Amino acid sequence: MTAGLKLTAINAENAPQTAARRYSQAMEISGHQRLLFISGQIPATKDGDVPGNFEDQARLAWGNLEAQLVAAGMSLDNLVKVTVFLKRYEDRDLNAKVRWEIMGERAPALSTIVTDVYDPAWLLEIEAIAAA
Repeated sequence: MTAGLKLTAINAENAPQTAARRYSQAMEISGHQRLLFISGQIPATKDGDVPGNFEDQARLAWGNLEAQLVAAGMSLDNLVKVTVFLKRYEDRDLNAKVRWEIMGERAPALSTIVTDVYDPAWLLEIEAIAAA
């Protein structure tokens, strides 16, 4: 992270608690010099190949998101806000499992939306905001 960057999780006591779900209700950013807005990262390889199952697609989409962070000189530690677009409600638990494996104890602000996605083969898309 950038020297001076401070990310503070905000979880109001009079709102639903989220610690077990590993995300923050809000993230305060201070001391940053740069913001990175990452477009929806898709579950496709550089060559356009899309795995057939959700778990492989989720890992690939997270890998593509991480590649954008690295290209900007950042890492998963710099994530402030993540939005996951799921094609199917029934994938929510697998989505959380993969996210927890990748993010570990990191807990950026998070939204998960069930909606149709751009390509019929995609089961999810992930966009994010990072700060450095």
